[in-house]
Amino acid sequence: MEKARSDSIVVIGGGAGGLELVCKLGRKLGRGRVVLVERNLTHIWKPTLHEVAAGTLDMNQEGLSYPMLAYQNNFTFVYGAFSGIDLAASEIVVSASGGEDGGLVYPERRIKFSRLCISVGSTSNYYNTPGADENTISLNSPRDADRFRAEMMAQMVRAENEKAKGNSGTIDVVIIGGGATGVELAAELREAGGIYANYGFTHLEPNTDVRITLLEGSSRILAPLSERVSNGATHLLAKRNIQVVTDCRVSRIEKDHLLDANGKRYDFDMCVWAAGIKAPDFLASLGFPTNRIGQLEVTDRLNVEGHEHIHALGDCASCMQADGKPVPPRAQAAHQQADYVFKAIMSAVEGREPVKQPYCYKDHGSLVSLGTQTSVGSLMGSLTGGTLFVDGLFARWLYISLHLMHHKAILGFGRTAVLAIARVLVKRSTALVKLH
Repeated sequence: MEKARSDSIVVIGGGAGGLELVCKLGRKLGRGRVVLVERNLTHIWKPTLHEVAAGTLDMNQEGLSYPMLAYQNNFTFVYGAFSGIDLAASEIVVSASGGEDGGLVYPERRIKFSRLCISVGSTSNYYNTPGADENTISLNSPRDADRFRAEMMAQMVRAENEKAKGNSGTIDVVIIGGGATGVELAAELREAGGIYANYGFTHLEPNTDVRITLLEGSSRILAPLSERVSNGATHLLAKRNIQVVTDCRVSRIEKDHLLDANGKRYDFDMCVWAAGIKAPDFLASLGFPTNRIGQLEVTDRLNVEGHEHIHALGDCASCMQADGKPVPPRAQAAHQQADYVFKAIMSAVEGREPVKQPYCYKDHGSLVSLGTQTSVGSLMGSLTGGTLFVDGLFARWLYISLHLMHHKAILGFGRTAVLAIARVLVKRSTALVKLH
């Protein structure tokens, strides 16, 4: 049995929302009351995974240690994967974990809770496409991003050697899905061409030898965003010699090629799946109500249906808005939900009146990174009096500010937060300075 008080508040999952929540609770209530259960040892803000994958951002510099965050924010960190729940005993089960040599590091553990928040994120939705799981790479975790980066390096070495022999050496990368992840990865891969020369490649011409194709099933990329944002991104991708194919529905994926619904073939050396998400499959085994993509159904108070002491937030939760549409799976939604659940829990812990207003998602707009020198997007809300299209350097700085806000939320205002924010600014400002 893991040592924990019977009144412990347990948060499962250290993504954007879960980590922000547990850090705020820890700073208020202390290590004896607040527990984070997470199967990874390092936190990386998910919107930066495409940069890690492309090789333009060092995962070892960007990553934040969960044990260190626990120390700084005064919560308890439990390393392991959440695997079950005993509602009668108010306990969760954390599965046994092993080391690299196959030996047992931690046995199965059970942790008591008085309140529970599930924030385990999402995984890829392959929509039953044959061959998608086996033959593509998704960007759901730091491990996925590192796998892509390593494979990309291997492909560049192969192409360099082919060109050194006088042969044609090219790398075909196909990205399936024209949402933010797919668009940002395509742009970042082209951006990375400028640093490949540092790897000792003397024959490879990244801007022409690395051929990038982005496939999107709808009539335009970034379909949930405004047409102006979509058109702006399409124009910038074209300038970077990235082929965009819309109205393309993938029907089958083999080891080195895929076929669309019309039978057209696309050959590739690497293929990325960025076409949709679903909740982790194990959530369906917990006995809670779930929707068609496995998300936990929650009330307008972010409680799991039928359980007032259990919350769910972020990509793994299905929260319906007043207009009947679900809250979108965005970082800003997870941030807002973490704030709401924090206030709800603190009201209960301190014996105050419950939060009166239900959770209401506020769309502040969307920003899409198109490399270190530009971004595109829209701002919404009272600040703009409507919707404001932004692009270029200004949009890029706004995009960076989202990252800084995340650091501030998980580190507070202390010296550590100042140093972390300064590190982000230094890492991300070099290319921007070149624009002046």
